[in-house]
Amino acid sequence: MSTELENFDSTKYGLALHTTTPELGLAISNFAEDKRSGVWNLERELSNQLHLYLTKFIKPQTWADLAFIAVAKGPGGFTGTRIGVVTARTLGQQLRIPVFAISTLAAVAWQNAEYAEDNVIAVQMPAQRGQVFAAIYQPAPDASRLNVLLPDTVLTPEVWQEKLASWNINYQLIEAKSGLAITVTSILQLAYLDWQRGNCPHWSEALPYYGQHPVDT
Repeated sequence: MSTELENFDSTKYGLALHTTTPELGLAISNFAEDKRSGVWNLERELSNQLHLYLTKFIKPQTWADLAFIAVAKGPGGFTGTRIGVVTARTLGQQLRIPVFAISTLAAVAWQNAEYAEDNVIAVQMPAQRGQVFAAIYQPAPDASRLNVLLPDTVLTPEVWQEKLASWNINYQLIEAKSGLAITVTSILQLAYLDWQRGNCPHWSEALPYYGQHPVDT
C-alpha cells in the first residue's frame, strides 16, 4: 500500500534495508518523484556483499542526503536479521539520523493491504521447531498507519489456529514464506508514516526481533 504525504524535504531521502532472508532488499526515496529499489539473492554472501551493494545502490545520492534509515527487524533468519539491524544502527549512529526498526510481518501486511478483501490482515510465517511467527494488523482507513491488533509473536500452529478461530471479525490470512525482500519498499513506507507522525527513534532503539533462540536450549 502506498500513500502520499507532505512535509518531507525533497532533497532528503529515506533508505531501507531488508536482510532477514537470503535475499537483500534495498529501497531509497525522497517521497516525491525519486524512488528506486532492488532485490538480490546473495544467500551466504549477504554478510560479505551487503556494504558493497549498499555503497553502489545509494549513488548518485550520498550518505549526507539521508534523513532516516529503516530496517526489517525480523522475524526472519538470525544471522541476516542481525546483520541488517547492526548495519542500520551503525549508519544511524555515524550520520546522526533516526533508525526505524520495522516488523517483517508488518511489511508483508502493508504490501498486501490494498489487495486484501477484508480490512484486518493476519500474517503467519514458518518458524523453527514446528512453530509459526504470527501477527494481526489493520491499516487505517486513510492509509496513514498500520495499527497492530496482535503484536508479532511465536506460537504453535494449534494455538495460532485457536486465536484465528476466536477472532470475531473478518480477516485476510497471508502466509509469508519466501521472496520477502521485495517488501523493502513497505519497510520504507511504514518508516515514512512514522516519520510523518513526528517519530524520530534514536539508533540505539533499533533492536532485532528474533522470537526464538537460534538453537535449542
